[in-house]
Amino acid sequence: MRTALAFLILASPAAAWEFSASPICTLTDMSATGDITVTYDPAITEYTITVTLPEGRWPGEPVFGMAFADDRPISIQTDRHIISPDGRSITVKDRGFGNVLNGLEFNSRAYAMLGETTLGFDLTGIGPAITAFRNCPADNLA
Repeated sequence: MRTALAFLILASPAAAWEFSASPICTLTDMSATGDITVTYDPAITEYTITVTLPEGRWPGEPVFGMAFADDRPISIQTDRHIISPDGRSITVKDRGFGNVLNGLEFNSRAYAMLGETTLGFDLTGIGPAITAFRNCPADNLA
């Protein structure tokens, strides 16, 4: 299944990354291959990342990982993830997201992995949206 998803992901056109400052700082990429949403809530100083499959369910595995590939590759893992009741979305919350933000900004591909399921995202064109996202907390606190 991982191989099939990888081929689908590589063959899919890139979607546009979008930023919104309201009601909280939000960075999104929605495409036929899946959705990724990163948020920052300055009121509680908490980041989240949610990755949603277009169909199917994330497996109930104990370790969720993300890998970022290109100029500054990095891989991160956590056992503090939550799978949504319908099984399609996985969310991680934390107060520090430097590795995630750097991975998104300085690479060309991102991969979310749980068990045998991998979902990839094209990071082409993320520059303006990630810059606005990084600046958002300061703007919202002003």
